[in-house]
Amino acid sequence: MLNLVLGLLFAGLFLASFQSDRRRLRNGVFLLVAAWFLLQAVLEFLIDLNPWFEWLNLVVLVVPVVSIFVFAGFLMANGVTMVRREGPGITSFLPIAVGLAVFLAPVIAFLFVLSGQPVLAGIAALAFFLCAYLGCAFVVFLGYALVYSRMRFSPNPAAVIVLGSGLINGKVPPLLAARLNKALEIYDGGTPAKPVLVPSGGQGPDEPRPESAAMKDYLVAKGAVATDVLEENKATTTRENLAYSVALLADKGIHGPVLVCTNNYHVLRAALLSRRQKINAEVVGAPTARYFVPSAFLREFVAVMRDNRLTNIILCLPMFGVALLITVALMNSAVV
Repeated sequence: MLNLVLGLLFAGLFLASFQSDRRRLRNGVFLLVAAWFLLQAVLEFLIDLNPWFEWLNLVVLVVPVVSIFVFAGFLMANGVTMVRREGPGITSFLPIAVGLAVFLAPVIAFLFVLSGQPVLAGIAALAFFLCAYLGCAFVVFLGYALVYSRMRFSPNPAAVIVLGSGLINGKVPPLLAARLNKALEIYDGGTPAKPVLVPSGGQGPDEPRPESAAMKDYLVAKGAVATDVLEENKATTTRENLAYSVALLADKGIHGPVLVCTNNYHVLRAALLSRRQKINAEVVGAPTARYFVPSAFLREFVAVMRDNRLTNIILCLPMFGVALLITVALMNSAVV
């Protein structure tokens, strides 16, 4: 009964927070916790009906553990695919590095515990706490990113901001083209009063022209009216994309709801940033090559954890305290 009550409580918190602003990462926390307690409530109900269902408790314990190692293997395989298709680089090797870390962390922690050394056992405990925290945080991020990216938004925005990405030889590559095509889909599918298109992106050191210029050329070539396209050519980060584009729209006297176009893996972080900057916007995602998504999601997760580093530090501090207490307790027991 308690699981059902807690599940409904967190489901209610999710709905209230979601209605207030769907661009909140805590929505994902409430949703995950609600799902866990409701799952436990369903298991209790089934076991009360027939004790035969008790084996499901074992499944609930085993599946997450197995999933961790399956996930690690998937990441390493994806990393190999990335190296083959994109060439060597940090982006390509990131899935391999994370996959290896997921495989090796429990093995090393187990060896530390077997060593009988209190300090090593304390380090193993701390590693367990931190890995559990990061794992839960990643599940929240990934789960809510998938939920948010499938939401529907106003079909009639005042403007559509397209976040830039790198050019290849001064031209729009497939990744960026997907964002622009999504913007054109919104542009062509609205009311007769078409939204303004704002391609946003400055000029990188290895680019012959600003990203916004190449993006505008692409949009016009695909049917957008040139006067409906406003270039924002100074931004070099997602924060700047949003801030400079909104400022440009304000200078032109354009107000109202805004849709931001990016790739599907980048949707949630862009939404979180728009909320932090108090911008009246929602974010929609364009499809991305499947082999590219795992590495991209990992990078987005790292960026979100960095953006919320103070919160993460506060939440992790008790873990260091508990690990220290475990170490001291083991030292005292060894002395006795």
